[in-house]
Amino acid sequence: MRHIAGIIICVLFITNSFSQNVQFRGPDRSGKYPETGLLQKWPEGGPEMMLKVEGIGTGHSSPVLNEGIIYVTGKKDEDDYLSAIEADGNILYQIIYGQSWTNTYPDTRSTPTIDEDRLYVISGIGQIVCINKINGEIIWDINAHEKYKGKFHKWGVAESPLVIDDKVLYTSGGDQTSVIAFNKLTGEEVWATESVGGSRTYVSPVIYKTDNVRMILASTSDYVIGIEPETGEIAWKYKYRLDDPDNDGTTISPNSAIYKGNEIFISKGYNSYGVMLQVADDGKGVTEKWRTTVMDTHHGHYVNVGDYIYGSNWENNSKGNWVCLKWDTGEVMYDEKWHTKGPIIFADNKLYCYEERQGNIALVNPNPEKFDVVSSFKINYGTGPHWSHPYIIDGKLLMRHGDVLMVFKIKA
Repeated sequence: MRHIAGIIICVLFITNSFSQNVQFRGPDRSGKYPETGLLQKWPEGGPEMMLKVEGIGTGHSSPVLNEGIIYVTGKKDEDDYLSAIEADGNILYQIIYGQSWTNTYPDTRSTPTIDEDRLYVISGIGQIVCINKINGEIIWDINAHEKYKGKFHKWGVAESPLVIDDKVLYTSGGDQTSVIAFNKLTGEEVWATESVGGSRTYVSPVIYKTDNVRMILASTSDYVIGIEPETGEIAWKYKYRLDDPDNDGTTISPNSAIYKGNEIFISKGYNSYGVMLQVADDGKGVTEKWRTTVMDTHHGHYVNVGDYIYGSNWENNSKGNWVCLKWDTGEVMYDEKWHTKGPIIFADNKLYCYEERQGNIALVNPNPEKFDVVSSFKINYGTGPHWSHPYIIDGKLLMRHGDVLMVFKIKA
C-alpha cells in the first residue's frame, strides 16, 4: 500500500508540475503547444473572436491563461501594469508592478510566468516581482538591476522569468554577475553566477534536459551560457558575437534557444548568424556543428518540427522572409516571402505565423518543400507593430496588439 500511495503522490506531483508551467512560448518555451483537436482550416475571415478587451496598456508581451483567468502586462504612462481578466472580459484587478522602460521602444515586453498561486514578472527597468495571482498583492519585489549593478542594452528588459525547482531566474548582465537565482517564495538570493561579460539582452532563459544533463540556457550580449541549476556554476560559455564594429546588431540577442537531444539552435537578426551547438555528453562544453546566415531571426523566434527548423529571417527592421532549415545540416529547404517576418508557434500539426507589419496571421502546414498557407486572417484591433507572440491554450488562441487583448476560438 505504501508503494501504491507513493506512486499516486508521484503522479499527482508530476501532473501538478505540468499544470503550473504557464509561461512565455508555452510549457517548455519552445513555441510548441500540446493542444489537440484544433481547427485544421479557418473559416473565411478567421476563427470566431470570443473576447476583446481594451485598456490593458501598450506592450509586446504575450497574454497567458491559467485557471480561467487571463494575465497580461502593459505600459500606462511610465508604469508597468498587470491585468487579470475573467472569461467575460471583466478586469478582476489591474495593478502597477514596476517602472516601465521609457526610452527607445518603451512598451512592456515581459510575459508573466505562473507557478501555483504565484506570478512572476520583470519590469522594464529590471525590477523582479512576485505577485499573488488570486488578488494581485505583491509578495516580494527586488530592484535587481540596481542591486546587482546590471547593464542594460538599448531597449531595457524583455525577459520573462524562468522558474526551476525552488528558484526564479533573472538575467542582469554587467561586471558583477550575469544571472541570479532567487528563492521563488521569499526573494532571497540562492546563487549568482560569475560575470561572463556583456550586457543583459532580450533572451528569456530555457531549461535544457537530456537523459544525463539538466541545465539552464541563458544569454548576455556576448555569450550563450550553460548554467548548473543547483549551484549557479557556469558549465560552458559560447561567444556569440561577431567582432564587427560596422554591424551594430552583433550584440543584440532576442531569441531563446531551442534544442533536440544534445543539440541547441539559437539565432539573432541583423545579418548575424544562427548556429547549431552540440553539447558534450557530460554537459561541460559545446562545439559548433554548423552555422547559417539565412535564418538570422529578428525577434519572432523559431520552432523545431520533426527534422526541420521553421522561422523567419531579417533583411531589415521591417522586412524578412519565412525560412525552413534542415536540423541536422542547416540546409535551406525554402526561403519565401509572405508579407514579412514575425513570430511563429506550433500546435496540432500546424504552424501559426504572425507577420509583424499588417497583422496577418496564417495557419501553415509544416511542409519543408514550401511555405504552405492553409488559411489566414488579419488582426484589426490595436496599434503599433505586431510583435507579441501568439499563445494557445484550452482550444483558444490568445493575441494582443498594443492596448488590446483578443481571444479566438480555434477548437474544432
